[in-house]
Amino acid sequence: VEAALCPLVQYLFYKLSLGDISTSSLKRTALAAQCNCSEYGKCECHVPSPRLNHTYIMWLKTVTAVTPLWSPLMSVKPIDIVKPEPPLNVHLEMTERGQVKICWSEPVPMPYPLRYEVNISGNTGPNGWQVVQVALNTSLDVNNTLLDSSSFAQVRCKNHHGPGFWSEWSTLYNLNVGAEVLYFPTKILTSAGSNVSFHCLYKNKTKSVASKEVVWWLNLAEEIPESQYTLVNDRVSKVTLFNLKATKPRGSFFYNALYCCHQNRECHHRYAELYVVDVNINIKCETDGYLTKMTCRWSANPNALLLGSSLQLRYHRSKIYCSNFPSTPPESEVKECHFQRNHSYECTFQPVFLLSGYTMWVEFKHSLGTLESSPTCVVPADVVKPLPPSNIKAEITRNDGLLNVSWANPVFTNDDLKFQIRYAVNREELTWELYEVRSVPTRSAVIEVQLCVEYIVQIRCRALDGLGYWSNWSRSAYAAVKDIQAPLHGPEFWRTVTEDPATGQKNVTLLWKPLLKNHSLCSVSRYVIKHQTSENTSWSEYVDTGTSCSFPWTESTHTVTVLAVNSIGASSVNFNLTLSRQMSTVNAVQSLIAYPVNSTCVILTWTLSPQIDAITSFIIEWRNLNREEEMKWVRVPPNISKYYLYDHFILIEKYRFSLHPVFAAGVGRSRATDQFTRDGYSSQTTSSLSVVLPVVISTSVLLLGALLVSHRRMKKLLWEDVPNPKNCSWAQGVDFQQVCVPLVLLSPRCARGCLLSVLVSLDGCHVTGQNMACHLHKALLLRSSEVFVPLVQQQLRECRHCVHVVSCLVFFACLIFFS
Repeated sequence: VEAALCPLVQYLFYKLSLGDISTSSLKRTALAAQCNCSEYGKCECHVPSPRLNHTYIMWLKTVTAVTPLWSPLMSVKPIDIVKPEPPLNVHLEMTERGQVKICWSEPVPMPYPLRYEVNISGNTGPNGWQVVQVALNTSLDVNNTLLDSSSFAQVRCKNHHGPGFWSEWSTLYNLNVGAEVLYFPTKILTSAGSNVSFHCLYKNKTKSVASKEVVWWLNLAEEIPESQYTLVNDRVSKVTLFNLKATKPRGSFFYNALYCCHQNRECHHRYAELYVVDVNINIKCETDGYLTKMTCRWSANPNALLLGSSLQLRYHRSKIYCSNFPSTPPESEVKECHFQRNHSYECTFQPVFLLSGYTMWVEFKHSLGTLESSPTCVVPADVVKPLPPSNIKAEITRNDGLLNVSWANPVFTNDDLKFQIRYAVNREELTWELYEVRSVPTRSAVIEVQLCVEYIVQIRCRALDGLGYWSNWSRSAYAAVKDIQAPLHGPEFWRTVTEDPATGQKNVTLLWKPLLKNHSLCSVSRYVIKHQTSENTSWSEYVDTGTSCSFPWTESTHTVTVLAVNSIGASSVNFNLTLSRQMSTVNAVQSLIAYPVNSTCVILTWTLSPQIDAITSFIIEWRNLNREEEMKWVRVPPNISKYYLYDHFILIEKYRFSLHPVFAAGVGRSRATDQFTRDGYSSQTTSSLSVVLPVVISTSVLLLGALLVSHRRMKKLLWEDVPNPKNCSWAQGVDFQQVCVPLVLLSPRCARGCLLSVLVSLDGCHVTGQNMACHLHKALLLRSSEVFVPLVQQQLRECRHCVHVVSCLVFFACLIFFS
């Protein structure tokens, strides 16, 4: 087309072929596509967005001056004139049987199948040879001869069935570089606990290595045992890894590197990648107490997940129940789950079919493949977590003091439930105790508990057959403290008597100790003091608060009883005390002695007058006279004459101890002492020492005998080959008796030991001329005179002030041994 012309392509498109198109349809308005012409007279016209399976009727329209010109009609179907893109990613792979093949990837997805041509050449020079082979798939098997002699490979493609154009050749691939080491597969994604196998073809430069010369290494740190190798053929080696553990991430690496090496430990830098993921995921489901939804939860370790991976829950619902051995069904659905803060996922099924079986598993997706966790099947009716029991009540029963708990079953449950009751004393730190109750029609339980304390109680429930979960604990109920019975007995009490010196009037003050809770059962609201006089008059008075009561004593005999009262009633067993002027003159106690033991204990002993009977008890009083302290007292049985009194005593201060004999008819005359007696206590200590001392002396004698025998043996061993000191240069003119003079002044025994050492040394010298022995003897004598004497002096001075006999005996034993 001349450049002066303005070409324009006009076209119509139909679904039918040109022969089937009617003439009238050609009268439709045609579409136009602008053309671009080059200076060489060649024009290109671009039709936008062609429809591949439609038929286009085209013609070229040009305008010269004002005259339009049309070319003949042309019919084109775009799908028949496609020129695809060249194939991608040409590379070598190896199959499981050791077959090497050239592989590639399709270009952009095509609407029809492709056929391929593979160009295998020796070199790219002018004298190179070429072999073109046709392939219908994206791989072509290559035999060993062709692989060893080839250098390069290229691939192109075109429409397999219809017309079209061949694509351009792919990028040139160097077969020599690609075949240095081949793995099958190059990457494996598997789950923990599984077994996998790798194949390897190893070439040392251009020479293939025999499979029996191949060894395998994991991460170049651990050689895999030869027992796990298999020789596929003379060139391909296979290794199998058993019971794999999940891969631990190492920095940015989430895989283990598997190296195929020569037996001389030459390894190529290429390796196979092994990705092991722990997909042992436990899925737990729970149906709510209203039976309207089921919530399933599962968690995965985020550190064990691969980059680019995803997790999703898949499930399949069967119409009824679950099979005994759940398996992954061919049809399943994806359930949306929400990621939680604790690296867990939560999925909710609502509405839920209670008797259907939900088979579910977690699918791990990655570009390397897909893994699945073991499937689990759940029936919603079997995983119900019921609502907690309601209307909880707790109270302490009267008379027996048991904890009575009652409740109401939660809604949407039947009567086949078991319950757990936890209860604790209501205080800051709760220590729970558990009590289990199986299905009971009364919905109550009675528990034996500690008396007179407040309890807090909670209850939860679960299906009786053990399916499902325990409910949450119910709200707390409180069993308040209340009186169980009337007090078991009245309080112990004592009296103090004061007399007005001016009028002679005696006043009595009663003192009693508060009842413990296990005696008052459980409280005391007031005390009742009953008076009975010798004049047959009686009355009562009440004390609501306090533990004392005073009244005047004017009668010759006055009997007092103190009762404890709570909301149930008054104590039936009570203590009586009779005040008698006549009995107060009875002298029943002859002596009272107080022996101090330590700052917390004093021993009181007493003797009674002869022919004194009918004493019901004793009252011991004591008071610190140096301090303004209240008088303390204690009641003791009548059949003892010694009592260990425990309190905080300051032994350098003065105390007053009093002993009151109590008769049924009144209180006798007391006996008192205001000083401690140490002689008696010392005599007891001396008597104890007289038992211990013989044992100590006997042990010491045995020890001394053993030391003497050992001493003689040591002297014989030490001095047998020692020369005569008078033949030694240093001993000329030495008076050995002067060496022991200081010891004579200190201890005859020590002097005797020292002289014995000198005599033995003189008598035992029968060898002369041994300088080493001379120096040894000199050192021993110097030790005796310069070191040993001051030590003996110090020990003897300390022994003069020694209190313990054992220390002195041990010292003298050591003295004899070293002498």
